[in-house]
Amino acid sequence: MTDTASRPLRLRELMREDLHCVFQRDPAARTRFEVLTTYPGVHAILGHRLAHRLWRGGWRYPARLLSFAVRLFTNVDIHPGAVIGRRFFIDHGACVVIGETAEVGDDVTLYHGVTLGGTSWKQGKRHPTLADGVVVGAGAKILGPIVVGSRVRVGANSVVVKDVPEDATVVGVPGRVVTRRRQENGLDHRLDHRLDHHLLPDPVARSISCLVERIDQLELELAQLRGQPLNPADGDAHCRTCSAGELCCDAVEASPPQ
Repeated sequence: MTDTASRPLRLRELMREDLHCVFQRDPAARTRFEVLTTYPGVHAILGHRLAHRLWRGGWRYPARLLSFAVRLFTNVDIHPGAVIGRRFFIDHGACVVIGETAEVGDDVTLYHGVTLGGTSWKQGKRHPTLADGVVVGAGAKILGPIVVGSRVRVGANSVVVKDVPEDATVVGVPGRVVTRRRQENGLDHRLDHRLDHHLLPDPVARSISCLVERIDQLELELAQLRGQPLNPADGDAHCRTCSAGELCCDAVEASPPQ
């Protein structure tokens, strides 16, 4: 990942790529005119391209003023000092915040409500670095000078505060790596911006499910040691895990208090 300002591409070419990538990632996009006039995420990134050039040229106040105007117009707050790669896309564009020292690679997609924020008031690097091909779900927060590897998927409303290896999926508060994907030969993962919210696992529910199964097993062993094996008919009096992997505690709630 490199600074977009050091690339041979001109500003107009970068903006053309930002506009074109919308049609690859948003099935609702119809025409270039519609995208250019009605997409706040596109307005935000186009405004940032200009503000970032002013920032790098030493025109700090005009850059901040332009960034502030873009924020009022789009509800997207991108500091002009943030480094944004090529083909960057913000879906819906509401309430996205990107800090001054954040670095975003190529082919990155952010959904609404994402924050790339800092955890320190000290000068220097204090915001995250996102490598190429990262997709961040709605409402997710990535905080601190951490590195999120290439092609990482961050689940909605997750809070990521530690480095994430490439090709991983992160969910939860705090964020935990729950899966690692293998690259398939011939597949360009930069163009795969699906987040698959319906397939994201729940590590907390999975841990609770394992604990409930372990408790059932321990109760069975304890009853056998006492010479009083559990009656299968009494199984409804104990929490257990149903076939769908969800906790079944209705019987416990319905049982009379001891």
